[in-house]
Amino acid sequence: MTDDSARERIAADRLGQLRNNISIAGLIQCNLGLPWKHSEGYFRFLCPLCNEFHTATNPKTNLARCFRCNQNFNPIDIVMIVERCSFREAVRFLTNLEKK
Repeated sequence: MTDDSARERIAADRLGQLRNNISIAGLIQCNLGLPWKHSEGYFRFLCPLCNEFHTATNPKTNLARCFRCNQNFNPIDIVMIVERCSFREAVRFLTNLEKK
Protein backbone atom coordinates (compact mmCIF):
# COMPACT_ATOMS: atom_id res chain seq x y z
CA MET A 1 0.00 0.00 0.00
CA THR A 2 1.27 3.43 -0.82
CA ASP A 3 -1.36 5.31 1.17
CA ASP A 4 0.34 7.16 4.06
CA SER A 5 -2.65 6.54 6.35
CA ALA A 6 -2.13 2.78 5.99
CA ARG A 7 1.36 3.16 7.45
CA GLU A 8 0.31 5.20 10.46
CA ARG A 9 0.71 3.39 13.74
CA ILE A 10 -2.20 3.16 16.10
CA ALA A 11 -1.16 4.37 19.55
CA ALA A 12 -1.07 1.71 22.25
CA ASP A 13 -3.27 3.79 24.56
CA ARG A 14 -5.86 4.09 21.78
CA LEU A 15 -5.88 0.32 21.32
CA GLY A 16 -6.24 -0.07 25.08
CA GLN A 17 -9.26 2.22 25.05
CA LEU A 18 -10.95 0.18 22.33
CA ARG A 19 -10.17 -3.11 24.09
CA ASN A 20 -11.33 -1.93 27.49
CA ASN A 21 -14.10 0.62 26.91
CA ILE A 22 -16.30 -1.20 24.41
CA SER A 23 -18.15 -3.93 26.28
CA ILE A 24 -17.41 -7.27 24.66
CA ALA A 25 -20.81 -8.63 25.73
CA GLY A 26 -22.54 -5.57 24.28
CA LEU A 27 -20.50 -5.88 21.09
CA ILE A 28 -21.52 -9.52 20.68
CA GLN A 29 -25.12 -8.85 21.62
CA CYS A 30 -25.78 -5.72 19.58
CA ASN A 31 -23.22 -5.39 16.80
CA LEU A 32 -21.81 -8.69 15.59
CA GLY A 33 -24.94 -10.74 15.00
CA LEU A 34 -23.68 -13.75 16.94
CA PRO A 35 -26.33 -15.87 18.65
CA TRP A 36 -26.17 -15.39 22.42
CA LYS A 37 -28.00 -16.36 25.59
CA HIS A 38 -27.84 -16.09 29.35
CA SER A 39 -27.21 -19.51 30.84
CA GLU A 40 -26.19 -20.58 34.34
CA GLY A 41 -25.64 -16.94 35.28
CA TYR A 42 -23.27 -16.27 32.38
CA PHE A 43 -23.57 -14.39 29.13
CA ARG A 44 -22.80 -17.02 26.49
CA PHE A 45 -22.35 -16.64 22.75
CA LEU A 46 -21.86 -18.94 19.81
CA CYS A 47 -18.12 -19.19 19.27
CA PRO A 48 -17.32 -17.91 15.77
CA LEU A 49 -14.53 -20.49 15.46
CA CYS A 50 -16.00 -23.79 16.69
CA ASN A 51 -19.75 -22.97 16.76
CA GLU A 52 -20.24 -24.09 20.35
CA PHE A 53 -21.95 -22.27 23.24
CA HIS A 54 -19.34 -23.36 25.81
CA THR A 55 -18.32 -19.72 26.20
CA ALA A 56 -18.40 -16.90 28.72
CA THR A 57 -17.45 -13.27 29.06
CA ASN A 58 -15.65 -11.65 31.96
CA PRO A 59 -16.87 -8.09 32.56
CA LYS A 60 -13.89 -7.36 34.84
CA THR A 61 -11.34 -8.04 32.10
CA ASN A 62 -13.68 -7.34 29.13
CA LEU A 63 -12.58 -10.61 27.55
CA ALA A 64 -14.50 -13.54 26.15
CA ARG A 65 -13.42 -17.16 26.10
CA CYS A 66 -14.47 -20.33 24.36
CA PHE A 67 -13.75 -23.29 26.61
CA ARG A 68 -14.30 -25.73 23.74
CA CYS A 69 -11.58 -24.43 21.43
CA ASN A 70 -9.61 -22.61 24.18
CA GLN A 71 -9.71 -19.30 22.33
CA ASN A 72 -9.66 -15.95 24.13
CA PHE A 73 -11.16 -12.88 22.48
CA ASN A 74 -10.87 -9.17 23.12
CA PRO A 75 -13.14 -6.77 21.21
CA ILE A 76 -10.63 -6.27 18.38
CA ASP A 77 -9.99 -10.02 17.99
CA ILE A 78 -13.64 -10.96 17.80
CA VAL A 79 -14.44 -8.22 15.27
CA MET A 80 -11.59 -9.44 13.06
CA ILE A 81 -12.92 -13.01 13.16
CA VAL A 82 -16.64 -12.32 12.79
CA GLU A 83 -16.33 -9.54 10.21
CA ARG A 84 -13.42 -11.29 8.44
CA CYS A 85 -11.46 -8.09 8.36
CA SER A 86 -7.98 -6.80 9.03
CA PHE A 87 -6.73 -5.37 12.30
CA ARG A 88 -7.06 -1.79 10.99
CA GLU A 89 -10.59 -2.46 9.74
CA ALA A 90 -11.54 -3.85 13.15
CA VAL A 91 -10.14 -0.74 14.83
CA ARG A 92 -12.17 1.42 12.43
CA PHE A 93 -15.30 -0.68 13.14
CA LEU A 94 -14.91 -0.19 16.89
CA THR A 95 -14.07 3.51 16.52
CA ASN A 96 -17.30 3.99 14.58
CA LEU A 97 -19.23 2.26 17.38
CA GLU A 98 -17.75 4.69 19.89
CA LYS A 99 -19.09 7.61 17.87
CA LYS A 100 -22.69 6.34 18.06
